[in-house]
Amino acid sequence: MPRSELIVGLDIGTTKICAVVGEPTENGVDIVGIGTSPSHGLRKGVVVNIDQTVQSIRKAVEEAELMAGCEIKSVYAGIAGSHIKGVNSHGVIAIKGGGEVTRQDLDRVLDAAKAVAIPMDREVIHILPQGYIVDDQRDIADPIGMSGVRLEANVHIVTGAVTSAQNIIRSCTRSDLDVSDIVLESLASSKSVLTEEEREIGVAIVDIGGGTSDLALFVNRAIKHTGAVALGGDNLTNDIAFGLRTSLAAADRIKIKHGCALTNLVRPDEVIEVPGVGGRSARTVERSVLAEICEPRMEEILALIYQELERSGLRRQLGAGLVLTGGTALIPGCVELAEDIFQMPARLGYPRNVGGLKDVVNNPKFATAVGLLFYGAEKETETPPRFARSSGSSGESGMFHTVWERMKRWFSDIR
Repeated sequence: MPRSELIVGLDIGTTKICAVVGEPTENGVDIVGIGTSPSHGLRKGVVVNIDQTVQSIRKAVEEAELMAGCEIKSVYAGIAGSHIKGVNSHGVIAIKGGGEVTRQDLDRVLDAAKAVAIPMDREVIHILPQGYIVDDQRDIADPIGMSGVRLEANVHIVTGAVTSAQNIIRSCTRSDLDVSDIVLESLASSKSVLTEEEREIGVAIVDIGGGTSDLALFVNRAIKHTGAVALGGDNLTNDIAFGLRTSLAAADRIKIKHGCALTNLVRPDEVIEVPGVGGRSARTVERSVLAEICEPRMEEILALIYQELERSGLRRQLGAGLVLTGGTALIPGCVELAEDIFQMPARLGYPRNVGGLKDVVNNPKFATAVGLLFYGAEKETETPPRFARSSGSSGESGMFHTVWERMKRWFSDIR
């Protein structure tokens, strides 16, 4: 496969920015390059400083380019944050012609389904079909070619703040990157960690990141609900820094190395070393004290996600339980605590159907970045590749063109 068909996923997170380069295969994707950088300039998943964000993006992309031996021109960028909202909608049309459903009918019924009132400060990010109805025949995945007189569609519409989406595009463009598409991060994560069986019998994917925790529910292989909670691993780090009286950098290292979300998993004789601040000497602290700090915060995060799940009304339809992703989910005891709060089975979500540098990305914190590759691979089979940037286009003009195209689609959605 030529190098021009490589796909790049860019996970712009609150704590880290990750660029992953992949090559589509029959069985999934082969990872050929990866680059990570500490994220500066984002808060709660939203860009608050473009210059710092650009520097972090460039560092991650340069590292991925060096490993993959290619030049990255275009990316699929992830978007998350508490500004993300999802709503279910329904559309109905009459089937034209000889009563056989065509691609044009599918486009028309989706247009009818997305004709909902959307505030002026919000933009449609995804329109995700859940299922079709031909006359009285329900739960049809692909109705093209079927006979009938009435076609209905159920869709899930994901919207986000216009300014947040534009700032992500602007940050990428100032990093000399074109944005092929903006993708909801929990949707991307689901493409890399969920199995078809889980999607069919019902599953919730919970992506616990640094600034936010995102939720997506799948029933009958379709996404039914999306939501977000404005809490994540950074809140845990802040609690540790305050409780143990140490720096944020040291608290983050302690969280990763010694953190535990359940106090009963810690042995009484375990101790950890806590660096001092302001020239003070380091001291030893029982690890159970750290667990007593971590457990209430993790319990709060999971309880808020549980409340979001309850609001969806779909909890009893999740036969496969929970799949946890994101770096914070790696804290020991997180899965057990989630099972106790949600009263359903839970597991950690690792990227699946991955080849190449598989060992490098075999971690829940890379679920979103790898999922962006799967999303991009699906899109590239539907539309012509858009990796090459024309020699005469500048970064800023490319960004405004991309934003203008998305804005045109947005206005057409709300007309």
